Amino acid sequence: MKRRDFLRSSALGLAVPSSLMNADTLKTNKNNPVICSTWNFGLPANELAWKVLDNGGKAMDAAEAGARHAESDPENSSVGFGGLPDEKGNVTLDACVMDSTGNAGSVAFLQNIKHPVSVARKVMEETKHVMLVGEGARQFAVSNGFEEINLLTEQSEKDWKKWLKERREMTPHETHDTLSVLVQDKMGDLAGACTTSGWAYKMHGRVGDSPIIGAGLFVDNEIGCAAATGLGEEVIKTTGSFLVVELMRQGYDPTKACEEALNRVIKAHNG
Repeated sequence: MKRRDFLRSSALGLAVPSSLMNADTLKTNKNNPVICSTWNFGLPANELAWKVLDNGGKAMDAAEAGARHAESDPENSSVGFGGLPDEKGNVTLDACVMDSTGNAGSVAFLQNIKHPVSVARKVMEETKHVMLVGEGARQFAVSNGFEEINLLTEQSEKDWKKWLKERREMTPHETHDTLSVLVQDKMGDLAGACTTSGWAYKMHGRVGDSPIIGAGLFVDNEIGCAAATGLGEEVIKTTGSFLVVELMRQGYDPTKACEEALNRVIKAHNG
C-alpha cells in the first residue's frame, strides 16, 4: 500500500475525536448524558439511544439499541443485515460491547444472525467467556432465541457478483464504515458497542478490530472510552482504543491521544 493511501485509511481508524469521551471533561455534570457514534449513519442510532436514556435506560442499553438500529438497516452495506459479503459471498458479522464495570462480550465471524451486538451482550452477561466465534457463536445465538435469517440482500448480492467479475482490490477507505456507539448515562457511567460486517469481499474467515476488546473498543469508567473504525489490521497491532484511553489517563486530551496513537501506526510503517 502506498504511504498516502495508508495514511488516508489509517486516519479513519483512530483519529476520531468525536468518538471519544474523557472523564475529566464529561463527568463534571453527571446529569448530562452524552452519546457519540461514528459516521453519518450513526445519527439515527444516536436518536434511538437517546430515547433509551430518556426512558431510564443505562449506558449499555443505549449503546446496544443504537447499534441494533444500524444492524437492521438494509441500506447500510457495512453493518448487519445488508452488509457486503466476503469473497465467497457470505455475510459474516463481528461485534463487541463493554460496560462501566469493565465487563465485555464479543462475537466474530458470526453468520445468519441479524443482531451480533445483542449476541455479544449475551456472551458478556450470561457466560464466563468474553468472545465466541464462528459456528460456536451461531449455536449460542440460536440457543438463546435469536432467529436465523439470510443476511445477503439483493443489492449486496448484486454488488458482490459485480466484484467477482472485476476482482478489483477494495481499499480500506472504501469499506471502513464500522459503527461504534459510546455512551455516558445520567449516572456518569460509560459503555460502548461496536458492530460491523467487515472489509467488503475480504478473505473468508477474516476478522478485523471491531470485536477485539482493546482494539475496536475500550471502556474505562474512571478515564473515558474509545472506539475505532478504519483499517482494522493496523488498529489491532497497536491495540488502538486501549492506547487512546491510556494516553488520556496520562493527561492527553482526546484529540492529542488519537494523534499520538496514529503517529505510532505511521512510525511502525517507517513513516
